[in-house]
Amino acid sequence: QVQLVESGGGLVQAGGSLRLSCAASGSIFSIYAMGWYRQAPGKQRELVATTTSGGSTNYADSVKGRFTISRDNAKNAVYLQMNSLKPEDTAIYYCNGHIVQYGTGWASDYWGQGTQVTVSS
Repeated sequence: QVQLVESGGGLVQAGGSLRLSCAASGSIFSIYAMGWYRQAPGKQRELVATTTSGGSTNYADSVKGRFTISRDNAKNAVYLQMNSLKPEDTAIYYCNGHIVQYGTGWASDYWGQGTQVTVSS
């Protein structure tokens, strides 16, 4: 069993900041990558930012320079610092982990329940 839980969402004004957290727990053998995705009503889920076990990061063009992804390997956690928020950032944000469960040789994608981020103008 592997579970991801997000926290930190909320309502902020445009230009404000928010920090999202996600912690993976359970029978984890290894984590290849973790990241954040978001989905707004009527739109597809899109990648926001990812980080690999080797430390590489990747950001959507729309958030470059404003968002920063980081991780704490000891805690199996990933964070998303969001600055200079815009109304178009409003979405449900989902934590994702590409994780090998202990006792298996397979890596699978796991998703958190999502946390709502709303940016007002």
